[in-house]
Amino acid sequence: AIALASGSAFAQASTSTSSVQLYGIVDVAYRHTNNEGAGKDGLSKMIGGGMSQSRWGINVEEDLGGGSKALVVLENRFDADTGNVSTPFFQLSYVGLQGPYGRLTAGRQWNVLFDVVTSTYASFPYSPYMEAYKPELGMAMGARTSNMLKYTFATPDRSFVGSLQYSFDENNDTKALEAGLPASAAQVPAYVGSTLGGGAWQTAGGYLRYAANGFALGGGFMRTTLPGGTDVDAWTLGGSYRTGPWYFNTGYGLNKAKYAAVTSPVQGFRNVVDRAILGQFWAGQTNGGFQPGDADKRQLFKVGVGYQLTPQLNLGAHYFRGKQSGSVNGTSNGNVNFYVAVADYAFSKRTDAYFGVDHTSISGGTALVLDTASGARSRTGITAGIRHRF
Repeated sequence: AIALASGSAFAQASTSTSSVQLYGIVDVAYRHTNNEGAGKDGLSKMIGGGMSQSRWGINVEEDLGGGSKALVVLENRFDADTGNVSTPFFQLSYVGLQGPYGRLTAGRQWNVLFDVVTSTYASFPYSPYMEAYKPELGMAMGARTSNMLKYTFATPDRSFVGSLQYSFDENNDTKALEAGLPASAAQVPAYVGSTLGGGAWQTAGGYLRYAANGFALGGGFMRTTLPGGTDVDAWTLGGSYRTGPWYFNTGYGLNKAKYAAVTSPVQGFRNVVDRAILGQFWAGQTNGGFQPGDADKRQLFKVGVGYQLTPQLNLGAHYFRGKQSGSVNGTSNGNVNFYVAVADYAFSKRTDAYFGVDHTSISGGTALVLDTASGARSRTGITAGIRHRF
């Protein structure tokens, strides 16, 4: 019976069809910012991704018959300005099955927060966000998650689309470091770097979106348990509307970290590690950039408009309002305003050039700065680049 079943399966597999697609984006830009470094000087540089991250990937699909298919996605990122691989591993790597009842995938994937924002109320109609300046992604808990199971479903007309995710922590915790306290405290930066580079965290969440007649509305939730045991709850809700050459969008995001009360040196150490990890999501110039300090809550409101002036020229502008709170002494509580405007000209369906201007302005507690080196509370950036998709 096993032999017959195997033979039948082989016969069916031999008649199936497969496709392998190589795809990618190469994006290089010039970027200038002010208020950089201890002298608050201007900084000019070439970056390997102004509007998009440069990347290449392989997309595999096999028709299994009966409306079902198997799929594989592998995608890596690189810095087009230097040719360096930006991460030593694939940023996306998953395998799955898709059929009449949805899609089930396993591996490193986009998380549900990223999915709902980019598919429902992305900042720009021609590119979901600007790689060199993307405050909205600072609220997406890293955007990608390792060790994830994801189930995605949709109605036949795709007016409703939803997804559920769960990922495994695989015992990725701080216990090994705790055993060496206090000396092991010096290992925190290296540990944070390694776990941010694809470490296992437990996550659970989902999203649901509705889209019809140019209107789209969606929301999502994801809980992330960091290695020190801190739960971070992330919510997002927003919508968009397209009519003729116009595109309007608005959205809201919230991250809330639930740190345990410090009742021992070990718990204090766990909180230090988790704050460092969360700080990497919240800080960094490409994510908006103001420092988290000891705050445990961050909110972001966004509103934008896009207009297709000609078949080749798209214009877009966006405003983001951020608020940070929960700082014990108040020095990390405050507000930030983000502004960005971009013009994109398409030479063809695959090649375009863009020019963008962005500005960040912070107010509130004294610890709220863009970076510790400059201590700046405002910064303006100019980005001009060219991008090709294949």
